[in-house]
Amino acid sequence: MLDTLKGELIVSAQAYPGEPMRDPRTMCQVALAAERGGAAAIRAQGLDDLRLIAEASDLPLIGLIKDGSEGVFITPTLQHCLDVADAGCEIVALDGTLRPRPDGRTFAETVAELKRLRPGVLVMADCSCLEDGLAAAAAGADLVGTTLAGYTETTTKTEGPDFDLLRGLASQLDIPVIAEGRVHTPSQARECIEAGAYAVVVGTAITHPTTITSWFKAAVTGA
Repeated sequence: MLDTLKGELIVSAQAYPGEPMRDPRTMCQVALAAERGGAAAIRAQGLDDLRLIAEASDLPLIGLIKDGSEGVFITPTLQHCLDVADAGCEIVALDGTLRPRPDGRTFAETVAELKRLRPGVLVMADCSCLEDGLAAAAAGADLVGTTLAGYTETTTKTEGPDFDLLRGLASQLDIPVIAEGRVHTPSQARECIEAGAYAVVVGTAITHPTTITSWFKAAVTGA
């Protein structure tokens, strides 16, 4: 399955709580529209969303659950991981940083137990820095993403994708490195591939009309 993602686009179909599009049926439709446009896989969050998308689409599904808004909140516990796998996801995405996890397990313990209980499920580690990525790979992650670069207390948010982190991970890891985070234009997506990304995840620039509208609004009004 990972071979089908090499050099490809993954689309993240997610909406924030309280938004008009925060509905599993809507996110499923967004995912199907992305599939029609050529996406090689879908990344989504929330068990209801994941179940609907898994049923409606044959594309590989990278699933996660967001529980909370601070610290480790992306698929933060083993139980969350199991729930995501059981929702029909071939790949479980979880926080791959070295920060403490809510259930007391380390990342390595979580990965080992998930793979023992759900053989065949792959793990994507959402990382923030080179140290995270190297540790996640050593702990058994199948893919490492730059997802959390700039979103932790110890990292700085770049204007666009964190190309330095991407190049560092790609040069030191033998597993796929996925570019994710602030990929806002096709040229940036291409640059990610040229920097060593195995595949590129794009979310906001494709699936978040509120943000896209705000970009155009600012351009038109000069605000």
